[in-house]
Amino acid sequence: MRKLSMDELKRLNEEEFKKQKKFPLALVLDNIRSMHNTGSIFRTADAFRIDKIYLCGITACPPNRQIEKTALGATKSINWKYFENTENAILELKKQNYVIASIEQVENSVSLCSFQPNKKNKYAVIFGNEVKGVQENVLKLCEHFLEIPQFGTKHSFNVSVTAGIVMWDFYSKISTGIN
Repeated sequence: MRKLSMDELKRLNEEEFKKQKKFPLALVLDNIRSMHNTGSIFRTADAFRIDKIYLCGITACPPNRQIEKTALGATKSINWKYFENTENAILELKKQNYVIASIEQVENSVSLCSFQPNKKNKYAVIFGNEVKGVQENVLKLCEHFLEIPQFGTKHSFNVSVTAGIVMWDFYSKISTGIN
């Protein structure tokens, strides 16, 4: 056994990435405080070739040195857009026929492992502030409420970890052959 070299991994360059078919998933970052979390989400979104990221409210935007510490250049490959308020981002996504889901602990939420997305739909998933979660007024615009099962003493995952789990879950359930 040996580790593969960077050449053997055959990763796309930025120009090739931009031309590739994207996975039909948009991420909405609702007032994310940590620029490291934002950067990490960009980097994971690049790995799954996610369609776009909408940055909302206090979520910092590229170019930003703190975001780049964890994004490692993914802010240049992933399409992103800033919105002053999250509601406007959701309304734009609805006009583009995205099904809107939030990751939040609410009454009657559905376990992420039980949720089966329709392969014909495009989805947008909202990730909330590290302390306050997804805003109440934003929850009112959602069609699905998803929750990741947890079995320890803490009530939530780090938002960048949550985003990674959700991206992998959606990809594994509705992969459209983008690779």
